[in-house]
Amino acid sequence: MNLALLLLIALPVIHMLTFPALLARAGRTPWKGYVPMLNYLEALKMIGRPWWWIFLLLFPGVNYIVLMIVHIELGLAFGKRSSKDQWIMGLIPWWGLIRLARDAQALHVGKRDWSKLKKSSGQEWKEAIVWAIVVATIVRISIFEAFTIPTPSMEDSMLVGDYLVVSKLSYGPRVPETPLTLPFMHNAIPKTPLWNSYVEWVKLPFMRMPGFRDVERYDAVVFNFPNGDTILVDDFLSGHDYHALLRGEAIRLAGGNVHTFESDAPNFLTQARTKLALTPGLKARPVDKKENCVKRCIGLPGEVLSIVDRDVLIDGQRIEPPHGVQFNYAVKFKRQNDRKLIMSRFNLTEVDFHGRMPDGRVLVSLREDEARALLEQDVVESVEMLSQSNRRGRLDMYPNSNKFDFQSWDPDNFGPILIPAQGLTVELNGRNLELYSRVITAYEGCELSGSEGLMFVDGQPVDSYTFKQNYYWMMGDNRHGSADSRFWGFVPEDHVSGRATFTWFSKQNKQQHGEAKIRWNRMFKRVR
Repeated sequence: MNLALLLLIALPVIHMLTFPALLARAGRTPWKGYVPMLNYLEALKMIGRPWWWIFLLLFPGVNYIVLMIVHIELGLAFGKRSSKDQWIMGLIPWWGLIRLARDAQALHVGKRDWSKLKKSSGQEWKEAIVWAIVVATIVRISIFEAFTIPTPSMEDSMLVGDYLVVSKLSYGPRVPETPLTLPFMHNAIPKTPLWNSYVEWVKLPFMRMPGFRDVERYDAVVFNFPNGDTILVDDFLSGHDYHALLRGEAIRLAGGNVHTFESDAPNFLTQARTKLALTPGLKARPVDKKENCVKRCIGLPGEVLSIVDRDVLIDGQRIEPPHGVQFNYAVKFKRQNDRKLIMSRFNLTEVDFHGRMPDGRVLVSLREDEARALLEQDVVESVEMLSQSNRRGRLDMYPNSNKFDFQSWDPDNFGPILIPAQGLTVELNGRNLELYSRVITAYEGCELSGSEGLMFVDGQPVDSYTFKQNYYWMMGDNRHGSADSRFWGFVPEDHVSGRATFTWFSKQNKQQHGEAKIRWNRMFKRVR
């Protein structure tokens, strides 16, 4: 337990030790200072603040700001009104409160009376900014948060440039793991070399407040990227999958040969990790500060998922694909300029095009109904679904191994794979070790050692493992253009942030779409 967390735990004890003396000096009932929460109500009365401020103490992040205000105003209410006294009460209340309680000369004079003293514009701005931060933090943590679609992985359900409202109430708001953070910043201070916008002196365990519902199939879920526990200190690469980049660098060190890499994977991975740690450098991130992603939930805890010729099967039964699912097609135009004509007819943008093949065909992301309609156009010679079989055996597909049947998996043919559920027990055989070792170590915090037949979890010999939380299988609607659970695995329950509910604004940009404009038809559109 670190010093900062000890100080945080000690603060309520300091309150119970000092508030009775302050209450007695203010002519109030001293014994109430020993009762948790009741002592805060009495403190609010001493400083002339409304009783409902007590609820602000329930919101992590906000409660630190409110407590700082309460401590400062307690000093003001007992005549400690110099700048030095206010800094002491605000920043080191452990000493400030004890000092105040022991000072018999510090009489209760009540809250500062502004009726006879006009507040300066600076004071009014300061109070307005503090309250704006408090309200915004409460809303962002507990009710809803804005999210921007940065990549085409969810096209055409959610488009690049869509601004979403993410409901935190749907699944229940999470208590922040790192509550001490700069307002309105997720994990890095803008215009810096990825300096943290938060501090890790105080860390809280995972807790979720009650929500209206559980995660359901086809929900558009916003979550913290599971493989974002380590990042490369680089503006562009920081949002990418570090573990995939590490594996790719290790394969390059092995001469680009997957089989050479697999023959001595630990050695190549160590070399790659050392190289990446030097250039550009590595940084760890806690769960709530990993990058945010949005995908569609396809598999639920305890289900067996497989993909056969692009069809998703749950427990052996085919499920209907969500509306808007896309795949990559190789399209051959009769004339090169016909591409612009097709873009206009089908309302396509540059985001939907992915380059040209050696034979001149163009790669385009399309729904199946669009592909059929495109084939009927007089300017198109052929439309063919692009095979994904070339991705087999490259260690791209989760669990990023060529052992067992994994070497035959590709984005269109995958599994079967059992999705972990809280309380579910699996045998620790060779195949399951490949599938669940990262779950056990990275997401459940256990130490896993040994080999098949003699495994140890946290130093105890075991032949099976029981999962501690639920997991989900997330996939992008743009099936051939999405890095999702097929590539990096399961999404733990403690990574789930909220549900994307509707688009409140949408804008194309010239760089990605070829034209900059506001998409008025998507404004306040419900996310399907």
